[in-house]
Amino acid sequence: MPVQTTIKDIAQALGISVATVSRALRDTYDVSETTRERVLKKAEELNYKPNVYAVGLAGGKSKNIGIILPAINHYYFSTVITGIQETAYREGYNIILFVTNDAAERETAIIRNLNPLHLDGILIAASSADDAVPVFEMLLQNIPVVFFDRVLPDIATSHVRQDDYNGAVAATEHLLAQGYRRIAHLAGPPDLDFTLRRKQGYLDTLAKSGHPVREEWMVHSGFSQQDGFSDMERLLALADPPDAVFAVNDRKAIGAMLALKAHGIAIGPEIGVIGFTGDPSGEIISPSLTTVAEPAYDIGKQACELLISHITRSTFQPREVVLPGKLLIRDSTRRCL
Repeated sequence: MPVQTTIKDIAQALGISVATVSRALRDTYDVSETTRERVLKKAEELNYKPNVYAVGLAGGKSKNIGIILPAINHYYFSTVITGIQETAYREGYNIILFVTNDAAERETAIIRNLNPLHLDGILIAASSADDAVPVFEMLLQNIPVVFFDRVLPDIATSHVRQDDYNGAVAATEHLLAQGYRRIAHLAGPPDLDFTLRRKQGYLDTLAKSGHPVREEWMVHSGFSQQDGFSDMERLLALADPPDAVFAVNDRKAIGAMLALKAHGIAIGPEIGVIGFTGDPSGEIISPSLTTVAEPAYDIGKQACELLISHITRSTFQPREVVLPGKLLIRDSTRRCL
């Protein structure tokens, strides 16, 4: 069976980049007529046959939008995808998912292997930290990109996220108002921007109120329920354990609650727990979980709307959209149940 010619073959034959070949085939404004003619001629010589699904409709648009995200089996991201999907379909676009499993190496590999001909734009919730900026900037040279939720603020494109800082302030203020004084924080990986914003909201609130902040009460780890369980075990082993915990997300908060139950500690009266997501599972566990609910659907919807604006309008200027969360008070932070 003959091997089909790819744009990489055209690029190698002409001694130019794959990105330049891709842009020439799409007839974008930043490729000279001379280069475009060379690419088209070589494509004909090599019998290049573009994928009909990638070429799409008029204007060389694929009508496909890519989504790169850490996971799809979590309430937050599945809700974001719903917002993206409904918006995309309404505007005549399909969506293609790429899942990184929170691995920066996998995310980089996905980006390096993307073919810009197959997509009109990409939405990204980053698993990588700031040291991966050059990879994303390279991608942005070839295709419109919008970041959502986990953003890299140094990249000059549109961002849509929840208000992590003020959500953390609201969570910490609520614990203080309930009478908790030794408040710990179960944080995410220290190199992610939203981890730092939530931690800073927690720190600033405690400093403003004059309450103690101890290094041993701040634990950085992953985002899973098991991480929350292990982090809580670590806190309980301290000579002076906290009397409340603010977790970076609901999964870690629930893990912390399971650890407290294993030790026979009353959640609320003895140690309060608050999360950050608004996962429906927080309503059905016992005691129910106090949390800061994130506007996941609206984040997906607005991120997709911004991406389509970048796709259809070459002069569209990057925007940052920050959406507020909502404090949901339940039993896990009630001192008297």
